[in-house]
Amino acid sequence: MIRGSCHCGSVTFELSEPPEWLTICNCSLCRRVGALWAHVDTACATVTHDEDATFTYVQGEKRVALHTCKTCGCTTHWTSLMAEAETRVGINCRLAEPDDIAALRVRHFDGADKWEFTD
Repeated sequence: MIRGSCHCGSVTFELSEPPEWLTICNCSLCRRVGALWAHVDTACATVTHDEDATFTYVQGEKRVALHTCKTCGCTTHWTSLMAEAETRVGINCRLAEPDDIAALRVRHFDGADKWEFTD
Protein backbone atom coordinates (compact mmCIF):
# COMPACT_ATOMS: atom_id res chain seq x y z
CA MET A 1 0.00 0.00 0.00
CA ILE A 2 1.23 3.47 -0.89
CA ARG A 3 -0.07 6.42 1.10
CA GLY A 4 0.55 10.12 0.81
CA SER A 5 -0.83 13.58 1.26
CA CYS A 6 -0.37 17.19 0.32
CA HIS A 7 1.84 19.19 2.67
CA CYS A 8 -1.00 20.36 4.93
CA GLY A 9 -2.84 17.02 4.90
CA SER A 10 -6.10 18.33 3.41
CA VAL A 11 -5.80 15.85 0.52
CA THR A 12 -4.75 12.26 1.16
CA PHE A 13 -4.43 9.23 -1.08
CA GLU A 14 -3.96 5.50 -0.88
CA LEU A 15 -2.98 3.09 -3.63
CA SER A 16 -4.09 -0.42 -2.79
CA GLU A 17 -1.68 -1.87 -5.37
CA PRO A 18 1.63 -0.44 -6.49
CA PRO A 19 1.73 0.79 -10.07
CA GLU A 20 3.86 -1.04 -12.60
CA TRP A 21 6.01 2.11 -12.82
CA LEU A 22 6.02 5.83 -12.04
CA THR A 23 6.20 8.42 -14.78
CA ILE A 24 8.13 11.67 -15.12
CA CYS A 25 6.77 13.71 -18.02
CA ASN A 26 8.42 16.73 -19.65
CA CYS A 27 5.29 18.35 -21.09
CA SER A 28 4.82 22.04 -20.34
CA LEU A 29 2.53 21.30 -17.41
CA CYS A 30 4.15 18.26 -15.77
CA ARG A 31 7.64 19.76 -15.79
CA ARG A 32 6.33 22.81 -13.97
CA VAL A 33 4.39 20.74 -11.42
CA GLY A 34 7.36 18.41 -10.88
CA ALA A 35 5.11 15.40 -10.43
CA LEU A 36 6.04 11.76 -10.28
CA TRP A 37 2.86 10.17 -11.63
CA ALA A 38 1.33 6.82 -10.80
CA HIS A 39 -1.23 6.14 -13.54
CA VAL A 40 -3.71 3.68 -12.05
CA ASP A 41 -7.24 2.42 -12.29
CA THR A 42 -9.64 4.32 -10.05
CA ALA A 43 -10.50 1.03 -8.31
CA CYS A 44 -6.94 0.95 -6.91
CA ALA A 45 -6.83 4.58 -5.75
CA THR A 46 -8.64 6.38 -2.97
CA VAL A 47 -8.28 10.15 -2.87
CA THR A 48 -9.88 11.84 0.12
CA HIS A 49 -10.56 15.54 0.60
CA ASP A 50 -13.35 17.94 1.39
CA GLU A 51 -15.32 18.98 -1.68
CA ASP A 52 -13.87 22.48 -1.70
CA ALA A 53 -10.30 21.55 -0.66
CA THR A 54 -8.88 21.57 -4.19
CA PHE A 55 -9.09 23.67 -7.29
CA THR A 56 -8.79 22.14 -10.73
CA TYR A 57 -6.89 23.24 -13.80
CA VAL A 58 -7.75 22.00 -17.27
CA GLN A 59 -5.36 22.87 -20.08
CA GLY A 60 -5.06 22.55 -23.82
CA GLU A 61 -6.75 19.45 -25.16
CA LYS A 62 -8.86 19.09 -21.99
CA ARG A 63 -7.87 15.47 -21.35
CA VAL A 64 -7.34 15.72 -17.60
CA ALA A 65 -8.24 17.96 -14.68
CA LEU A 66 -5.29 18.62 -12.37
CA HIS A 67 -6.27 18.92 -8.70
CA THR A 68 -4.26 21.19 -6.42
CA CYS A 69 -4.74 21.79 -2.70
CA LYS A 70 -6.14 25.26 -2.06
CA THR A 71 -4.32 25.52 1.26
CA CYS A 72 -0.74 24.41 0.60
CA GLY A 73 -0.56 24.46 -3.20
CA CYS A 74 0.54 20.86 -3.79
CA THR A 75 -0.73 19.28 -7.01
CA THR A 76 -2.07 15.99 -5.75
CA HIS A 77 -3.71 14.14 -8.63
CA TRP A 78 -5.47 14.32 -11.95
CA THR A 79 -8.77 12.92 -13.08
CA SER A 80 -9.60 11.99 -16.65
CA LEU A 81 -12.03 14.08 -18.67
CA MET A 82 -12.12 11.55 -21.51
CA ALA A 83 -14.97 9.06 -21.58
CA GLU A 84 -12.72 6.25 -22.80
CA ALA A 85 -10.34 6.78 -19.86
CA GLU A 86 -12.73 7.76 -17.10
CA THR A 87 -11.53 4.87 -14.91
CA ARG A 88 -7.95 6.19 -14.89
CA VAL A 89 -6.42 8.59 -12.40
CA GLY A 90 -2.95 10.01 -11.89
CA ILE A 91 -1.56 10.25 -8.37
CA ASN A 92 1.43 12.47 -7.62
CA CYS A 93 3.73 10.06 -5.79
CA ARG A 94 6.17 12.83 -4.91
CA LEU A 95 3.70 13.25 -2.05
CA ALA A 96 4.19 9.66 -0.85
CA GLU A 97 6.74 8.54 1.71
CA PRO A 98 10.04 8.03 -0.17
CA ASP A 99 10.55 4.54 1.27
CA ASP A 100 7.12 3.48 -0.05
CA ILE A 101 8.07 4.22 -3.67
CA ALA A 102 11.83 3.61 -3.61
CA ALA A 103 11.63 0.20 -5.29
CA LEU A 104 9.35 1.32 -8.12
CA ARG A 105 10.70 1.76 -11.63
CA VAL A 106 10.67 5.36 -12.92
CA ARG A 107 10.05 5.91 -16.62
CA HIS A 108 10.57 9.13 -18.55
CA PHE A 109 7.82 10.20 -20.94
CA ASP A 110 8.40 12.76 -23.70
CA GLY A 111 5.11 14.63 -23.53
CA ALA A 112 6.70 17.74 -25.04
CA ASP A 113 7.58 16.40 -28.48
CA LYS A 114 7.25 12.70 -29.31
CA TRP A 115 4.46 11.58 -26.93
CA GLU A 116 6.30 8.36 -26.08
CA PHE A 117 8.46 6.84 -23.38
CA THR A 118 12.15 7.51 -23.90
CA ASP A 119 13.43 4.31 -22.25
